[in-house]
Amino acid sequence: MNPEEVARLIRAGLPGADVRVQSEDHTHFTARVVAEQFAGLRRIARHQLVYRTLGELMGREIHALSIEALTPDETAA
Repeated sequence: MNPEEVARLIRAGLPGADVRVQSEDHTHFTARVVAEQFAGLRRIARHQLVYRTLGELMGREIHALSIEALTPDETAA
């Protein structure tokens, strides 16, 4: 997997999200996801939404994923 593919999958699962993904080794990734869908959700629920967009790739092609999940309002603050 490359960062662009991971970002595309997250965007497909969270339409309208601003997604930035980085990786140096193509198995460990860092993602910053800004999405309206996170409003009113706790951190763990936000992460679960992101993990669902990646499905079975988690633990296989994607060995680890560090997530920063924010609402648009949180990025403006």
